[in-house]
Amino acid sequence: MSLRIVVDTNVLVAALISDAGHNREVLRRCLNGKYKPLISNSLFLEYEDVASREDILSLCPVSKAEVQDLIDALCAVSEWVSIYYLWRPNLSDEADNHVLELAIGGNAQMIVTNNTRDFEASELTFPGVKVLTPEKLLGDD
Repeated sequence: MSLRIVVDTNVLVAALISDAGHNREVLRRCLNGKYKPLISNSLFLEYEDVASREDILSLCPVSKAEVQDLIDALCAVSEWVSIYYLWRPNLSDEADNHVLELAIGGNAQMIVTNNTRDFEASELTFPGVKVLTPEKLLGDD
């Protein structure tokens, strides 16, 4: 059984702007079935929004169409999770609440992010969900 993870948008962006590294390896393992990425409407829309920004696209070694192909491929291997109950853990960055809610709603084992501090000061705690950087996740394999 694949490890159920939520891939934060910053991991996707880092993978897009670099042609190697831990972020790209996390996406590669999602596409190869080693990890089972979870996605929700909110996360999908965030992926689409951030990945289509000109400042991000200008740093990508691939075309806008290839970026969209990657997002489509990632969505194709992801499990879509409907969020029916908003936990509102009140993270320091309000925009990250939906990522933790997805992890809880989808029974993820991990959130993979480059900004682990954003998930540390929650009013609600969920000990069943680890928050790891891509480097730490790959080091634990």
